[in-house]
This record gives sequence, structure tokens and C-alpha cells, in this order.
Amino acid sequence: MRLIRNRRITYGWLILTVLIAILTLRLAWVQLVMKHQRLPGSRHTMVEASLIQRERGIILDSGRGHFTDRNGKPLTGNLIWAAVLFPVSEKELNNSHRQLAELARILGTNVDDLMQRWGRIKEPMLWHGENSRIPRSLSKDQIEKIKQLDLPKLKVLPYEQRYGDRLSGMQWLGFVSGQRKESLFFHHRAEVTGTSGLEKTMDALIRGEGPTVVYFPVDSTNEVIQDIKPVVQAPDNPYYPLRVTTTIDIDIQTGIEELTERAGMKEGAVVVLDTRNADIVAMVSRPFYNPEHIVPSEGQWESRGLKAVTPGSIFKLVTAAAILENGLSTPEEHFHCDGQYGKFGLSCWKKGGHGTVSLREGFAESCNVVFATLAERLSAGQLSNTASALGFGQTVGWRSQQFLGLRSFAPLDHEEKGTVFSGSVDASDAGVRVQTGIGQRDAAISPLQAANAIVTLLHGGVKTKPRIMKQVRYANGQLLQDTDSLVEFASGGSISQETSSILLEWMEQVVQDGTGSASLKNRKWSLAGKSGTAQVQNKGRARNNQWFIGYGPVEKPRYAAAVLVENRSPDSSHQAAEIFGQLFDFLASVETDSGSA
Repeated sequence: MRLIRNRRITYGWLILTVLIAILTLRLAWVQLVMKHQRLPGSRHTMVEASLIQRERGIILDSGRGHFTDRNGKPLTGNLIWAAVLFPVSEKELNNSHRQLAELARILGTNVDDLMQRWGRIKEPMLWHGENSRIPRSLSKDQIEKIKQLDLPKLKVLPYEQRYGDRLSGMQWLGFVSGQRKESLFFHHRAEVTGTSGLEKTMDALIRGEGPTVVYFPVDSTNEVIQDIKPVVQAPDNPYYPLRVTTTIDIDIQTGIEELTERAGMKEGAVVVLDTRNADIVAMVSRPFYNPEHIVPSEGQWESRGLKAVTPGSIFKLVTAAAILENGLSTPEEHFHCDGQYGKFGLSCWKKGGHGTVSLREGFAESCNVVFATLAERLSAGQLSNTASALGFGQTVGWRSQQFLGLRSFAPLDHEEKGTVFSGSVDASDAGVRVQTGIGQRDAAISPLQAANAIVTLLHGGVKTKPRIMKQVRYANGQLLQDTDSLVEFASGGSISQETSSILLEWMEQVVQDGTGSASLKNRKWSLAGKSGTAQVQNKGRARNNQWFIGYGPVEKPRYAAAVLVENRSPDSSHQAAEIFGQLFDFLASVETDSGSA
């Protein structure tokens, strides 16, 4: 019995010895081999995964896709180097006063302010300049001087600046919201989503596969462990995030923004289309917005180029086209204007009237009496159908029923349809048709629609769909999807080529002898267009919407444009026509500089 018991003890020790040996070998395998291998389904090794449990991270790049203009110039995304301040104790600050004084000089701030701000933070903070909402970009010289200070709680890291802290008229681009990357010391992935503009309509395509994050190991008190190097985690898919090429020319866009600023334009929009394909070259909305500082209640983030407002006399294009298309007058028919229409409380804008004028001359002079007479001849259906043929009363921006998996995809955010007749009025009433025929009452169009109507006429009455998005590419530059240019608008009928030619000729006369001659006759290019002044109410006050729409140069049309200046005093000069002239002088200079003239 004793022999059996001894054997059992021996076997037990043997088994225990074998288990210890296996465990030792296993631990050695983990330490020497497995710690360098990636865990299944993870980007991290075992050691990295264990460290991340005790790390915090700062997002350097949200991983979101970017937008470029038609020439590849970036509209979003600017890589900068920024200073990151880590939490410090009061003692550490006091012991580093000499270095902090030098740092303050490098950063262009006051040392006391620097110490006060640094001493308050509980999490790492990207350094912002004075009164700036975004991290400050450091020059090479600043970076080198900061490194020489050898401050352990100060790092210089690359950072992706999406917009830049400036006012802009690019509301069509939009902005993002959600957990922003500045001042972020976090555990989990931050969600950044598009809230308006292209950022919103293309959000599902450009979100990417995750942010680029620098992780810093911390101890149990949340203090960064200085002797362990930080780890950078970034998506390694060469195809994402996607890049979107727009039709915008950023040099023209910013040039027009500066032009409207110099002109003192307060409210309104300027839309410029390429006459060859209806592409949106520029769309400027005023007042400007700052995508880094959005106040929703103030409404600056809305693109006025897409909002429908009272058109005034530019709507006479529709009335004239309807009359010609339905054979209800000829260019040489004569009318008499003594300044009063005699009914519906309507009068002409010119006191004393225009006298006896032909239809052609009535268009050039924008005579209300002539066009009230014409509007009475038209039925509501004839007026509505012609408006539709020119792209009014509907969205005109390029869209697709199916685009890269997105249904009913429309890149232009919040594009308004506008109206011809309100559903609550009796359009068979002659007074309603007369007021609508001169661009008042319920008529409403957007600057984009107005500019596109000019392109439609230049293409012989073939309606087009302006695009703002040209193509989508993978991160490596490979083309994913193109969009078709010069897409015909199939619904709503069309204007004949003969009528289109007549209206274009009449728009030339507007500049040569009519309402546009004072501002536009002697410009760098010969121009053509139509003026408009709409009477509106704003907060109980009588105000005017001023319009000028047209194209140039007349000999070989290159651009079509719509200028809308809103809420002008009724006795003020016609700022829209003046800005239209300055706009085309600028475009002529651009074409000359590029060698395209």
C-alpha cells in the first residue's frame, strides 16, 4: 500500500511539473512571438491592445473624404502642424517659467495668459491662436524652436484642418457637426456627420473608415507616461476615404466673393454657369458663413443661390417666350404706354410712360404696360408651361435615381422649386395673370434657375441640369464614378430654337439701348441680359429685390450668370446690374490670364 501511495505522489509531481513546463513555454511563446503578431480582426498586437486599455487619444484627422475644385485644388483638408498642450501641475509650470516665456513669444501670446490657460486644462488641448476657433498652424521655424525648449508636456503633431476659420460664400459646401476633433481626449471613435450642403448630401459616401488617432499611454491618474512612445492608429485601406471633384473653380469663386465684398453687397447671391455644359463654376451667397462657427438661427449657412424669391421683370422672359411660342404677338407689334395700365392698380416703372414702342423695344425697356397687356392674352396653362420649359417651378440641379448605392441622390442641398401660381389663387383671373406676368404676386425663382434658363436659351431651348459634382475618386486617385455633363431635362416641354434666338437677340438690345446700357454697355466683353426689380416686404418695410441675368461674351458665349441683390431700398441704384458688369470684367480677365480668350 505504501508503495502504491508513493507512486501516486510521484505521478502527481510529474504531472504538475509537466503543466508548469507547458505554462512556461506558453508564456515564453507569448512574450517572444505572439506579442508581435496582430490579434484576429484587429490592427493591434497583443501588447498594443493591452496598452490601449490605458491610453487616451487625440484625433488628428477625422478620416472623412475631401472635396476639390474642378482643377484639383482642395476645398477641404489642409495639413498643418499644431502644438498640443498636455495637463501640467502648477509646480511644473512655475519651474518652467523661462521656457514658457520663450514659448509664449514663439506662439505670439502673453506668458501669463499661456500659463493660465495651460494650468486649467484637464485633457490635452490643441493650441488656438488669439480669438481663433481652430488650431494655429506652426511654421518650420516655430516647430524647430519649440522642440529646442524640451518641454515634456508639449508636443507638435500633424493636424487636418477641414475648412479654416474664415467667412465664405460657399454655403453649397456646407459644414459638419457632431464630436469635433479639437480638444478631444477620448476612448471611442468620434462621429462627425455632414449637416448641410455637399457635406450632408454626400455624407454616406465620404465618411471613410475611421479617424487617424495618436494614442498616449496614461497611468491610473490619467497622467501621460512620458517614457513610452505614443502610437498612431490610422485606416490602411488604400481606396478610402473617397475624394469628390466638384465643378467649382475656386479661383473664380473666391474672386467673386471679394468682388461682392468691395461692392458692399449685403444680401443675395451670384451664380455663374459654364455655357457649354451648365456646370456650376461659382455660387456665392451673402451674407457669408463660417463653417467653423454655425449659428443655425441666423441662417447664414443657407445658400441663397438655391432659394426662390420674387423675380420681378426677369420673369418677362417667360411671358415673352409664351407669347412668341403661342403666336399671340410678333416682335414688331406696337403698344402705347402712358405710365398707367388703367386696371388692377398697375403702373409702369417709368413715370409718364414709354410712349409707343414695339414688343422688341418694350422688352429692352422692361415696360410693365406692354407685358401686362401680353399677360392678359395668355392662359394660366400657357404661362405655366412656358415657365416649366425654361426650368422654373421645379428643381433643376443634376440628380440621379441611383448613384453609388444612394437612391434619389441630389447633391444640391435644399434646392427650392419656386412657384409660378400659388395653389390658393384662381389663375384664370386676369389680374393674377397680369401680376404674375411681370414677375410679382406668387412668382418665385432661384438664381440657379435664372442662370440655367439663360443656358437653356443658348442651347436652342434644350433644358439642362446644372451639376456641382463632377466625379468621385478613390483615395489612390483611381476613378470610381463620373457624372454626365450637359444632361437634358426631359420633362416640361421645351422652347423652340426660333424663340430662343429672338430672346437672346432682345437681351443684347437690353444692354445696347435698354435698362442695362448705363452699367453694361462699355465692358471688356460685349454682354446681353435682362434686368429686374421686384417689390417685396421685409419686416413691414417696402424693399426691392434687384436682379440682372445674362451671358457673355455675345460673340462666343462662355458664361451665363444671375446676380440677385436682396432687400435694397426702393430709391437706391441698381446694384445688381453694376455687379453683373464687374463680374464679367473679372471673368474676362480670368480667361485672358488663362489664355482661353
